[in-house]
Amino acid sequence: MKKFQTLKWATAGVAGAAIAFAAGMGPASAQDDVLVGLITKTDNNPFFVKMREGAQAKADELGVKFQAFAGKFDGDNDGQVAAVETLIAAGAKGILITPSDTVGIVPTIQKARDAGILVIALDTPLDPIDSADATFATDNFRAGELIGEWAAKTLGPEKTATAKIAFLDALEAQPTVDAARDQGFMTGFGIDVKDPSRYLDEDDDRICGHQWGAGAEDGGRTGMETLLQKCPDINVVYTINEPTAAGAWEALKAIGKDDGSVLMTSVDGGCPGVENVKAGVIGATSMQFPLLMAALGVEAVAEYAKSGKVPEPTPGLDFFDTGVSLITDAPVDGVPSETSAEGLTKCWG
Repeated sequence: MKKFQTLKWATAGVAGAAIAFAAGMGPASAQDDVLVGLITKTDNNPFFVKMREGAQAKADELGVKFQAFAGKFDGDNDGQVAAVETLIAAGAKGILITPSDTVGIVPTIQKARDAGILVIALDTPLDPIDSADATFATDNFRAGELIGEWAAKTLGPEKTATAKIAFLDALEAQPTVDAARDQGFMTGFGIDVKDPSRYLDEDDDRICGHQWGAGAEDGGRTGMETLLQKCPDINVVYTINEPTAAGAWEALKAIGKDDGSVLMTSVDGGCPGVENVKAGVIGATSMQFPLLMAALGVEAVAEYAKSGKVPEPTPGLDFFDTGVSLITDAPVDGVPSETSAEGLTKCWG
């Protein structure tokens, strides 16, 4: 079972602490009036549903108020801006947000912080990352590195040296999370990534190309079809997430390449994705823990309301790492992993 580190705390600035203890209210008596808001990119993605579950459960446990908001679609910055402004007006003590536009939302986030609200980015860092008070996220580079290492060791040195790799990324205009996973995969596989903070500057002959599938099954299918026209001998596929992998698999199946000749890798760890590991559709996926991210976020806001303290990042990182586990039924030496059966007991927990 993955062990997660305990939150560590730093004292907030004077303004934040003053607001937390305004009107002569002591830390304990203020808890009933603490409002925590969660703003996700959408309200129908199972990943964000799990976040809401974790945040609501922790809010109920701690006795704080909770409100959830979401954009109408992935990329709905205006909807997220309106949600932040609503929470500012409501006197929220903390805002947890998975930003759709990591740059465009920053001025509104600054308004919230100026009002003494603790802002924590979940899963997707703001740009720059210190535009939020803290970030709770998967180490996405490590998530990609794990599946890259697994793929290379599964193939062995000779086949790794001659591999043909398809990259099915998310959105070219919003590369923050995807770039980290993509570059992590390449590093794990043994590809020189040049600048690890971005993609598309690599020149390794094993890379067939990139397609942007928007994190969706239909995007994965059409992206895979496009890359197969360029490289019919693809034998390794990196996908940004498991719905993308499912679509890519349909494209491979349509031309008879569902025979085990192609290694499919992914990141997420949702129950449908883990079921696809069990079924052999995905060879290995890196599991995230969105429920934990959101629960820890609510806990951090409650602590901030009591003491004015904010969580500190994981040593050596600029965010708090909520953990990642490799899920595969074909383990390899030197890469720690868990089986699909184990993964199904805690998917997105």
